[in-house]
Amino acid sequence: MNRVLLLALIIIITCSCRTHDKKVNRIPVAKAGDAILYRDQLLNIVEKGTSVTDSTAMIQNYINKWAKKEFLFQKAEENLTPAMKDEIENQLGEMRENLAIYQYQRQMMSERMDTVLTEAELERYYSANEKSFTLNSNIVKALFIKIPVETPNIYRIRQLSRSGNQADLQQLETLCYQFAEKFDDFNEEWVPMDRLTVELPGDIGNEEYFLKRNKFYETNDQDSTFLYMITIRDFRLRSSLAPFEYVKEDIKRIVWNNRRFEFLQTLENGIYNEALKENSLKIY
Repeated sequence: MNRVLLLALIIIITCSCRTHDKKVNRIPVAKAGDAILYRDQLLNIVEKGTSVTDSTAMIQNYINKWAKKEFLFQKAEENLTPAMKDEIENQLGEMRENLAIYQYQRQMMSERMDTVLTEAELERYYSANEKSFTLNSNIVKALFIKIPVETPNIYRIRQLSRSGNQADLQQLETLCYQFAEKFDDFNEEWVPMDRLTVELPGDIGNEEYFLKRNKFYETNDQDSTFLYMITIRDFRLRSSLAPFEYVKEDIKRIVWNNRRFEFLQTLENGIYNEALKENSLKIY
């Protein structure tokens, strides 16, 4: 395609984008065998503000890719065996059927399915299925601080980190934001022990033994540049029952999926039974 035609095409496309016509004139811009590429198919190719040179290159590139794909498709259509063509038609029919069912199910779920998951419902599922929520790793509620060894009044930070008083913790947070390299209370939520150990300069060894023996732990790196402080507020060991809060999001997904499955089963059975009542099913 020559440059003049492409430039004209760019101007037409730009004007079309500005007017936002609801009716798009099917003006052909390229032809590959029996396939035709129309102007309205190129409206989103060039963004507003793109230079003429870049626009020309983008349109030319799109047309080339379109033509290659069309020629390949046409060659495939010419050379596929009748059996292969039948198989394609069968797959297309099945895909259309599955897509229609999927969209209808989504519509019915949106209109009719109860989407509210109450805390009581989640807790009932948790209590009834405790064996399903065994921990695979040690978890903790903890506080982690990485702070330069030369920090002034570091003893005060050490003291505050051991406290469970809310006012002390607020003061600790203020000091850590001022001096600490890293301060993390993990939003006071349960986290795997690995989240702590990965921050430490050395290996703590046996996690279970460590957790049973330490409420507060302090160490430093080899260069004595930083101090690392860990305060363990609570812990649960692997193979024990996971706290409800730790698996709550998993329970939400499980309960939601169960409800979704039951809704879709009821929907399918209802449509089937209605069809039976209307004698719509004929078996020959």
